Amino acid sequence: MRWSAFSLLGLLSLFTATAPVNAAGEDYGVLIISRERLEVATSCEIGVYIQDQLAARLFQEQSTSFNLPPGNVSLRLKLLPGQAPGCNPGMLAPGSQDIQLRAGDMLKYRIAMTQDGMYLKRAGLGY
Repeated sequence: MRWSAFSLLGLLSLFTATAPVNAAGEDYGVLIISRERLEVATSCEIGVYIQDQLAARLFQEQSTSFNLPPGNVSLRLKLLPGQAPGCNPGMLAPGSQDIQLRAGDMLKYRIAMTQDGMYLKRAGLGY
């Protein structure tokens, strides 16, 4: 009985010793999206879609963060219908933007606007 307990512990320690771990010991990256600046001149709520799923809703002066697995992340921004006049979503689906996220990364993007629509612009962490 005692040898089986020792062999089980030894076997478990062997599996944990061979498990791959990156240098920082993390298996996710942090993605921060902010609407802190007045670059998007609308009072409408903006939806943040990750892999075509609504993941967050942002009003002016708000930000959100996500712990995501490493890899390619597809992001899409869209005006959401709301109580304010003129906040009806358009008929066309906005284009997506791909971001490469590695384990241990901490990336910050802010929502910006051009004539073609909204997009995410890389920003400094500012800490």
